[in-house]
Parts: sequence; C-alpha cells; structure tokens
Amino acid sequence: MSTATKSSRKGKTYAIASRIGKAIALSLILCGCNAPSFINSGVTWKTYTNSRYGFEFLYPSTWTSLPPPENNDGIAFVSPQNTRVEIRGWAGNQLPDAINTDKNAKKTINPNFKTNQGVSGVLEVEVGSQESLMTLTLTTPQVKYYWQGRSPASEFSNYYRVFYYIAQEYRISPSPP
Repeated sequence: MSTATKSSRKGKTYAIASRIGKAIALSLILCGCNAPSFINSGVTWKTYTNSRYGFEFLYPSTWTSLPPPENNDGIAFVSPQNTRVEIRGWAGNQLPDAINTDKNAKKTINPNFKTNQGVSGVLEVEVGSQESLMTLTLTTPQVKYYWQGRSPASEFSNYYRVFYYIAQEYRISPSPP
C-alpha cells in the first residue's frame, strides 16, 4: 500500500472520528439540557395575578402557595416534591429621585432579557454552593417588579428550564395601578 493511500485512509478515519466525537459531544450537551421538562410534560399551569401592582406569572398547578404578606405585594409557591424549591413574585413602588437618598440607587444594570410581552429587564442567575436562584427584575417609572425561582444548588439544573419559561411569560399591566 502506498504512503499516499495510507495517508488518505488516515485522513478519512480522522474525519469520521471527528464527526462522531462532535455528535457525541452534541448529544451530551442536549441531554444535559433535557432536564425534566415542565413545559411539555403535561404539567398544567395556573396564573397568579397581583391586583395591587398589576403583574402576573405562571406556576405549576400542583405547587402550593405560601401565606401572602398582608400588604399584598406578592406571593410565593413551593414545589410539592421539595419545599426548598420555590417561585415568588413581588413588586414595590419606585421612590421619586427627590426622596431617594440611597447613593447606590442610581446603579443600574443594562437590560439583558425580554419577556414574551416585550418588556425589557434584567435576568440574573446566581449559582451558590447551597442554593441557586434566578431573578428577573423589571423597572418602570412607578413600580419595580421582581420574580424569582430558587432551589437547592444540587437540583438547580432540574428547574432552570421551568424558571426561565416562567420568567419569559411574566406579564405586567400596561398601566400599573
């Protein structure tokens, strides 16, 4: 067998092995993203609506609400499988600049997320050693809105997709109360 033929076979073998390696890597990545999918797994959704601040978000119908605060600024829901897994939403009035004396209040983060409603906001993911969370913040001139999903750090990958989905579906009324 000539050197050119051997070299050609090695090149073909390398190309095939490279394609197989890429396919395996892609499969592993996709399997990692295929954590329990709440979105398409037949889970039924309910909508929490806050009448005080005019926001709403989805939550799985099997999750239980915690007692709401007396001021009706939001609510939290916990998973029936693990009460350390929760989603919560709340809001608060924005203080006028003349009243706001906090020097750090002007610190802003550029929006990096847009809800399906088209509202821009900031989505942050914090991965801790014990607990991890995803927080969405939407700011209007009158109201600051927050939504958060949290879980034990060891389970966060199982809930990331549902948290992200809920954040995408978060809605505020066009004219907050």
